[in-house]
Amino acid sequence: MQIMNVAGRAAIAVESGAIDVAELSEGRFGPDMHALYEQWDMFREWATAGRIAAAAPQAAAVEPARVGPPVPRPPQVFAIGLNYKAHAAEANLELPSQPMVFTKYPAAIAGPFDAIGIPAGKVDWEVELVAVIGRRAERVAAGQAWDYVAGLTLGQDISERVLQTTSSVPPQYNLGKSYKGFAPIGPVLVTPDDFDNPDDIAISCELNGETMQRGRTSDTVFTVAELIEYLSRVLPLLPGDLIFTGTPAGIGAARRPQVFIGPDDILTTSAEGIGTMRNTFFPLD
Repeated sequence: MQIMNVAGRAAIAVESGAIDVAELSEGRFGPDMHALYEQWDMFREWATAGRIAAAAPQAAAVEPARVGPPVPRPPQVFAIGLNYKAHAAEANLELPSQPMVFTKYPAAIAGPFDAIGIPAGKVDWEVELVAVIGRRAERVAAGQAWDYVAGLTLGQDISERVLQTTSSVPPQYNLGKSYKGFAPIGPVLVTPDDFDNPDDIAISCELNGETMQRGRTSDTVFTVAELIEYLSRVLPLLPGDLIFTGTPAGIGAARRPQVFIGPDDILTTSAEGIGTMRNTFFPLD
């Protein structure tokens, strides 16, 4: 099953378009996206394949401009650094023995087709698979972790490298990665059962049509389940929380010469089984 945000309303995505959740459920589930994650178990029980198939002829076509982030108001946004073997190698850093965790503030969330303002500096891309929590998870073992995942979506951990790493001591990872719009996600959330293997998904990104990153999530150091186990030992994970699970090799800061995002650039981000985001940029300063 695929869930999407159409003009701020929860919808089920099908091949021909989208079905409004509130209308299909006759008000049992409202239009609010976050409320849907708070009732995720009940919603999944209700949203059977047969019910969705029967409603598919009612689906309406969706213009990209109307598609918002599938999780517009996450309570918490976690991000994982150095979680791909190839990315650690390009950074000349050893593989971490435990997850390197930082945050992106929720105000950074943007839609999959939004225009994003960029400050002066060095603005970089990081394609990432994003796990979305569907029920409260506290001290969850890795073997049960997927039971707590509502689904997977696609994200960009956009980063301003000057503020992130060089403008102060200690580095400002959280701020450098949290300018408004620096966490576009989408275009849909896909439930884990829709994937042949949710731990092996191809992800990639292009800048102005040139491939910058291409990898598979099977290259991660820590799997989605291991990340949930690690994080939930420290604090509860809440419905609608996001976990940006790391990026493969190919970031702009590691290239020689370095390459960064500029105004009027187009960043195209894709994930197997999830879809494609297309973000444009404009100057803030």
